[in-house]
Amino acid sequence: MDVLFLLLVLLIITRTFAELAERVNLPAIAGELTAGVALGLALKLARDFTPGLWEATQSETFESLVHLGMFFLMLLAGIRMEPLDFARTSKSAIFVAVGGMVVPVGAGILLGFAVLPESPLKLVQSLFLGTALAITAVPVAVRIFMDLGEFETRVGKTVIAAALWDDLISLFLLAFLVASITNHGVGEFGPDVLFLLLGKVLLFFAVTIPVGLYVFPFIAGHFKRLRFPEVDFSMLLIGALAYATFAEAMGLHFIIGAFLAGMFFHPGMVPKAAYRRVGVQMSGVTRGFLAPIFFVSVGLQLDFSAVTSTPMFLALLILIALLSKFVGAGLPAMAIGLSQRESAMVGVGMSGRGAVELIVAGVALEAGLFLQPPPPAPVVEGLYSSIVIMALVTTLAAPIILRRIAAPDR
Repeated sequence: MDVLFLLLVLLIITRTFAELAERVNLPAIAGELTAGVALGLALKLARDFTPGLWEATQSETFESLVHLGMFFLMLLAGIRMEPLDFARTSKSAIFVAVGGMVVPVGAGILLGFAVLPESPLKLVQSLFLGTALAITAVPVAVRIFMDLGEFETRVGKTVIAAALWDDLISLFLLAFLVASITNHGVGEFGPDVLFLLLGKVLLFFAVTIPVGLYVFPFIAGHFKRLRFPEVDFSMLLIGALAYATFAEAMGLHFIIGAFLAGMFFHPGMVPKAAYRRVGVQMSGVTRGFLAPIFFVSVGLQLDFSAVTSTPMFLALLILIALLSKFVGAGLPAMAIGLSQRESAMVGVGMSGRGAVELIVAGVALEAGLFLQPPPPAPVVEGLYSSIVIMALVTTLAAPIILRRIAAPDR
């Protein structure tokens, strides 16, 4: 009963904050993230006054819903990548995407090597920082440029295409990272382990990509003959669960399988009407129910005491998060002929983060990445909370800064 009441409370609060965010011209996900994390933190701080709700957050039922939320968030992220045909995107967008990926990853790794203590997992922890800084939230970018009326302009198309390419590149980096964490999160990380993990990642993609390109469409053709309701939605879930199970069997994480399966569910495989209908259904289940549960779980793990012990690191992380995307994507944008203002819009538009960073951080937290070396230094212990706060700040700041650049007189 307490779990049901908890779900009632968190859905009301997160939906309210999503509406408030929309009313002040921020993406709804900004409100959802803020509300979910704040509610989780409030439940944690008030656990002595609301023991029933606190116990509900510690139950196996709630934990299962959290993992289901991670699964559906990654599946939805994969689905939303496909409407833009990657083969038809301009070379200039790829140029911007590479810059928007290489600079943040490099900056994150350098930051990790500079501030993290020596340990066998320093490389993995630094790679985690780089990955968290590199990912761009495509839905956030789409919403910002649609609100500005810039979605169909060269700037808007460049940002969205580059963000999608960033996520595609991030998928390979993410696969290697989670394999490193889940397989050797509390052990040695040497060259032999490196090659073993790389082999697993390459084998996973060597199997799943051909299956997605050739087997999925073949099966989809037969599914069209079936008459039971919601056949397309069922097909998507079956494929995603199969990919997630295979990812787990390969020593990766199920989020990689879910994300990749979503990318292969596209209008070329199913009718456009079915694609749009399933997209609406997926968004309803994910954004309307499961995502808020995951966001609350993030707040439950947030530890401000760990962050306040290293305030300079947090400030530096947020600054690097904004500047690395601004420079990494903005300079290539200037090189392809965009004006300074347009290039600045590209750099800021690529700076918004979202749920994917939080999911990666959650995987690392579960694997004990922030407990090494024991006893963990304050900067390592506060790494999870720092990433969460960085994601929140950039998600809120990117739309505000971008509007100032796009319409400075407003």
